[in-house]
Amino acid sequence: MGLLNSISFLRLQRGIDAATMRQNALANNVANVDTPGFKRSDVSFESFLREQESGLKPSLGAKVTDLRHIRFGTTGSIPSPGIHTDETTTMNNNDNNVDIDREMALSAENQLRYSSYVQLLSSQISMMRTATEGR
Repeated sequence: MGLLNSISFLRLQRGIDAATMRQNALANNVANVDTPGFKRSDVSFESFLREQESGLKPSLGAKVTDLRHIRFGTTGSIPSPGIHTDETTTMNNNDNNVDIDREMALSAENQLRYSSYVQLLSSQISMMRTATEGR
């Protein structure tokens, strides 16, 4: 396994991808706040990751009873972010469901999440650099 292929590194990388996708979806929602019939979109990632880590979704991986066994299955997979559209709600008389205040709050939350992911990733790379260079 390479240094940059650890499960925590890959989770952070997917988290950054999800935050980027979410920012694009939120920007699209804000841009279409006055578009009649527009339905807001959002990105799901953290909930998928929580479900997988808590064991709510069963995995199909093989049980390993000895360190010499070959691991196979989906035990180490990381969920991909998914975009979904909220078709069930309506905010305005024109069938639009974008609330600008909510979108701006979600955007600020997403920015904090993105910054923390980048900071954690930078910290991991710094630790790897220290371990390999010995400084």
